[in-house]
Amino acid sequence: MDSSQGLMETYQAAVQGFRVPLYGWRICLAHEFQEKRKPFQLEHVSATNKLAHLPMGVRYLMWWLRKTYVEKKAPFIDMFNSVPLRQIYGAPLGGIGGGTITRSWRGEFCRWQLNPGLYHYKTVTENQFTVCVRRRGQTVYQQVLSTERPHTLQGWNWGYSGTQAYYHALYPRAWSVYYLPGQSITLTCRQVSPVIPHDYKDSSLPVAVFIWDVENSGSEDAEVSIMFTVRNGSGARSDGAGGHWNEPFQLRQDGESVSGVLLHHRTASNPFTLGVAVRGRAGVHSSHYTDFDPTGMGQDVWKDLLEDGRLDSPAGASSPTVKGQKTAAAVAAGCGVTPGGRGTLEFCLCWDMPRVRFGSGEKQYSRRYTRFYGSEGAAAPALCLYSLSHYEEWEQKIRAWQEPILQDSLLPSWYKSALFNELYFMADGGTIWVEVADDDSDDELLKMGEQPMPGMRSLLREYGRFAYLEGQEYRMYNTYDVHFYASFALIMLWPQLELSLQYDMAASVLLEDPERRKYLMSGSMAAVKSRNVVPHDIGDPDDKPWQKLNAYLIHDTADWKDLNLKFVLQVYRDYHMTKNSTYLKDMWSVCQAVMDTALRFDQDGDGLIENSGFADQTYDGWVMSGPSSYCGGLWLAAVCMMCRMADDLGDREAHSKFSSILIRGKQAFEKLLWNGKYYNYDCGEQSYYNSVMSDQCAGQWFLRACGLGHGQNEVFPSAHVLSALQTIYELNVKQFADGRMGAVNGMRPDGTVDTSSVQSDEVWIGVVYGLAATMIHEGLVEEGFKTAEGCYRTVWERLGMSFQTPEAYCEKETYRSLAYMRPLSIWAMQLALAEKAGALKASI
Repeated sequence: MDSSQGLMETYQAAVQGFRVPLYGWRICLAHEFQEKRKPFQLEHVSATNKLAHLPMGVRYLMWWLRKTYVEKKAPFIDMFNSVPLRQIYGAPLGGIGGGTITRSWRGEFCRWQLNPGLYHYKTVTENQFTVCVRRRGQTVYQQVLSTERPHTLQGWNWGYSGTQAYYHALYPRAWSVYYLPGQSITLTCRQVSPVIPHDYKDSSLPVAVFIWDVENSGSEDAEVSIMFTVRNGSGARSDGAGGHWNEPFQLRQDGESVSGVLLHHRTASNPFTLGVAVRGRAGVHSSHYTDFDPTGMGQDVWKDLLEDGRLDSPAGASSPTVKGQKTAAAVAAGCGVTPGGRGTLEFCLCWDMPRVRFGSGEKQYSRRYTRFYGSEGAAAPALCLYSLSHYEEWEQKIRAWQEPILQDSLLPSWYKSALFNELYFMADGGTIWVEVADDDSDDELLKMGEQPMPGMRSLLREYGRFAYLEGQEYRMYNTYDVHFYASFALIMLWPQLELSLQYDMAASVLLEDPERRKYLMSGSMAAVKSRNVVPHDIGDPDDKPWQKLNAYLIHDTADWKDLNLKFVLQVYRDYHMTKNSTYLKDMWSVCQAVMDTALRFDQDGDGLIENSGFADQTYDGWVMSGPSSYCGGLWLAAVCMMCRMADDLGDREAHSKFSSILIRGKQAFEKLLWNGKYYNYDCGEQSYYNSVMSDQCAGQWFLRACGLGHGQNEVFPSAHVLSALQTIYELNVKQFADGRMGAVNGMRPDGTVDTSSVQSDEVWIGVVYGLAATMIHEGLVEEGFKTAEGCYRTVWERLGMSFQTPEAYCEKETYRSLAYMRPLSIWAMQLALAEKAGALKASI
């Protein structure tokens, strides 16, 4: 890609992507910058308010005290120490499953997830880009490209004017544009990570590339150098543990060359190497500084660059640090730029942590990228070379994927931004992607699933094992009731990872925790797992994921009504989209087992399951009693899909069984829940039994996503579905916050918000995107976009929560659980649009 094309893409991204001026978030961010308005005040949901509604609040408190003060570990959900909102995050760096580093829209490196699933939010001051401009042999301008004014490295020139820069993001790419005051120089930094749909190799790489396009609009020649400084570490306590060291490197291969510095971080657990490199090009000079003290004034490296736009490092590697000592390194690249001319400088940052242990430290896993680069911890030079010589190919693939959507004039710009930028969670959701070994005798899931599911081993061996967190604050891998919503991103973009996840879930269904009865009898808070029940999650990254299931222990999820149903719905949805018959055959017996388990919740034999009057589904703070529109709808959709699967597999007995259930269940559902305008919340005796639930059509949503739910495969009368959606739009959307904040979970028939629980008055962004997809499926396209737009405008613009979309917010500036999985459901909207467009084409 030439420089002009890169600059043009920057301006296109400004129109259709996430955009923010570096002088502060409009309205939201005013501190330290030019605007003097009061920052928007946000409040995290009160822990005490939440606990007041939890029947297990006392047990949680006792467990929290033991976890925090005895075991000295962070709880999987810490209701007392929430992650603070920082309105600074930009597109994260890195591919899928190898760890991530977030670079803010202001330029800081400020959110770190190198150890899988575990975060810290430290801004590392010395991780910066600095520009040096020289004319006629003299340095005329040298500036750190950051608006910050830190208390360290006072020998550097800080405080770049935020009015002279902009940031744009269209994940997995981002652009930072700097207009150097008085220099007639414009810098555009293009940030690229290899997150590429249907790519199971490059998408796993722990790398990011920064391409600096330099434009000289002045009347005389200029030499422009960019220096990239990086600490050995991530701002964690281990940075001062001692034993870390840096060394320069060069690598040439197939006509390509890179040079830079390797920063070896030698911790006892999960050691890693950072690689920072420059691509060799004609007309580009590169240099490095192997070791400098990031805790001092920083004048040695600053003055070195200032002198001639190059770095002059002593030869050889640095000595290992002693305890308490920290070290950093720098690389620089420069080129001459004629009047009206352009130049390009290319940098790579990689992190090589090939083998990882989770918090328990018992078992070691090899990350996915080690299949291609080895697991010895020596891959950083090769990763840098490959990235710098292939990023243009990555960009071509990303453009080919994104352009049809970006160029669709019928789609609003906010939707295009949301669709791609919400994908940040695929990499930055604590994501881990590991290899599955043939000779792993401790792999209980693989052993459990191998006989009933013969296709499991070959798929996991080929594509690895995948997991991501429910949220950065809710530390549980593959939380299944939430993945139900988020899974559309996986099945549409990396379908083999969705199948891999499903195989692990299917195998876990067959497991039973031998300690379950003891835990339940004691009343303690402990993870439990029943046979033929889908687990809530596959574990805590600070414990034993894939080995110790159900990190969630606030409720016993064996009696949850939605988990088993959501498994069946996803199995058929995945088969519908992949046409993988082996997968369907493997899953059939598991689907039958979980449906037979769920059938016990139909206590009166009318073909419809009942809720139990306690938190027994994904709305675990909003109680359902008796038949409910949410769980009852999921149940009927799952029964319908069991009929379809039985038909496809020629299982006449199962088809007859589930057809009978479906007929009776449909009649009961309409009789008990339909009120003439919408489906009641539930059949309980609570005052909110007839509340309007925004998620009442979740079963219909999945049916339509699978090409069902209408015609001969109709489960819910189409007129009733349409009426329910229109009622939700009129009440939950338009009557809530003047129609500007999406759909509130619960609304009373009189147009007031349902405040009966801590979740009924929340907006769940992922639920809203699923609701919007349902509306689109049913022909309410305008209503669907207006509903979803409220969430985007609230999260990304009004509240400044870029790249940390929460699970929920309320009307009065209250939010919960930053950086959450469920909003990936926006890809269900894209599926609905694609299927609608396909149906239109087929009819022409």
